[in-house]
Amino acid sequence: MQTIGLVGGMSWESSLVYYRDLNTGVHERLGGLSSPKLVLSTVDFAELTALEDAERWDRIGQLLSEAAQGVERAGADFLVLCTTTFHKVADDIEAAVGIPLLHLADVVAEAVKAERVTKVGLIGTTVAMEDSFFSDRMAEHGVEVVVPAAEHHAFLNDAIYEELVHGQVVDRTRRRVVEIIDGLWDAGAQGILVGCTELELLISQSDVDLPLFLCTTLHVEAALDRALG
Repeated sequence: MQTIGLVGGMSWESSLVYYRDLNTGVHERLGGLSSPKLVLSTVDFAELTALEDAERWDRIGQLLSEAAQGVERAGADFLVLCTTTFHKVADDIEAAVGIPLLHLADVVAEAVKAERVTKVGLIGTTVAMEDSFFSDRMAEHGVEVVVPAAEHHAFLNDAIYEELVHGQVVDRTRRRVVEIIDGLWDAGAQGILVGCTELELLISQSDVDLPLFLCTTLHVEAALDRALG
């Protein structure tokens, strides 16, 4: 079994999901008392969000690269970044370590293509929706990404940062997110990328008609495949 290196803390709820699901996944696959070999480094989310607000992505890249280097020194065989938004600095992190990074967009694109889907909607943070770092990486795999209309971006971002990262799951927020997803269907999306771990706490397949691609779930499964393969 390979050792999985996790860089988390963005938010701690997201890291909790990764840790829980990796442990559950190994138990389901191997049974008995089996659990994954993990190295976890978490960062201060308040510091990173302040730098994000100041658009100091150079400093964010440096901090996450240092965390990744610590994970590598601790014996990780490959790296998992427990976030969608901060994949914006994935290239910086990859350049800073000698172990491979299991890039979320690569994992998700393969899952989307396996379902013969070529156009997906993305819901997530403002950065993930408005910056092209994720959609460009998906496009390299032949998958087109569309995002909600601009007037919905602040609402989705606030739902994540003001509610979900604090463990608050609000029904009225769920209803509006479902409406936003319906709008992406009208825009031609054949499926929806739930592009933030916290959003997986809010939306499930039973809420919508379009197929959901749960990015964290797919990331975890890919990490298990690599670690156990």
